[in-house]
Amino acid sequence: MLRIRHAAAGLGLALAAWAGAAPALAGATLEAVRSRGTVTCGVNTGVAGFSQPDSQGVWRGLDADLCRAIAAAATGDASKVRFVPLSGQQRFPALQSGEIDVLVRQTTATMGRDTALGLRSVGINFYDGQGFMVRQDARLTRAAELGGATICVQQGSTTEGNLADWARATKLAITPVLFERIDQVATAFTAGRCDALTTDASQIAAVRATFPNPGDYTVLPDRISKEPLGPMVRRDDQEWFDLVRWVLNALVEAEELGITAANAEARRAGDSAPAVRRLLGADPVLAQPLKLQPSWAYDAIRAVGNYGELFERNVGRATPLAMERGPNALWTAGGLMYAWPLR
Repeated sequence: MLRIRHAAAGLGLALAAWAGAAPALAGATLEAVRSRGTVTCGVNTGVAGFSQPDSQGVWRGLDADLCRAIAAAATGDASKVRFVPLSGQQRFPALQSGEIDVLVRQTTATMGRDTALGLRSVGINFYDGQGFMVRQDARLTRAAELGGATICVQQGSTTEGNLADWARATKLAITPVLFERIDQVATAFTAGRCDALTTDASQIAAVRATFPNPGDYTVLPDRISKEPLGPMVRRDDQEWFDLVRWVLNALVEAEELGITAANAEARRAGDSAPAVRRLLGADPVLAQPLKLQPSWAYDAIRAVGNYGELFERNVGRATPLAMERGPNALWTAGGLMYAWPLR
């Protein structure tokens, strides 16, 4: 019951913030971005591989790079982005109120969020699922062995609700221990306040990679949910929704066509394939309904690369997270990543 009250309270706060959002924002996001010269992008407070400042204070990660791609398309300059770190409870009110232009913060697309908050899920930039991490000396191998465990979880997140649903369905008696931020969840877990940690598998990989001795911890193989993660915008601005959606599709299309940050210029100048010409702006037809320069997708790809480049650079096998593409591979390689036709 306590878990249900927490989830309901979070939704109530988000709904209340929506009710008070300024109606003047409707249809004006792109104009506001151009007027101020930057895209304001809400990101996580610091998750390796997705959004985290490096030693120089530069935000790095899969989500951070998508923010840059949006800025490149909207302004012609990928550096024209201001990152706003937000907790799970802060993220929806910040978007509803206009504090940020777009939320790119490992946010699961759900029916409730897409229909009840005045917001709209744009697309999926990472297919994920909720898992568990335990200490290796616990000698646990499956989630079904967690009966009686205390489990650290982030308050107000889909992971909190999923944990409650899973415990009821499996009839396991577990005790959730709630924290506002994922770094607090990780700290409590390593301090021994919980027997297990649960969150999206991508965050588990990111958290585990930061531990002094990652080998002391085991990621259980079970996944108890579907977590399609992606950007969100306000429902009242269809123009901005279109821009963000098609930037994401353009990065996936670029990988399908073999266009990279390194070869985009040469492909734009010398490739006669109609799909390449449309994507890279040699044929300007796609830019007009978006009210963008013909080079919008070219600017984004040149700045951050295609989707595959984003994945491998930030969370792929050569990174501390060492994640396989899995469902985030292109559809032609057995994954779920599939660009809508850009025509």
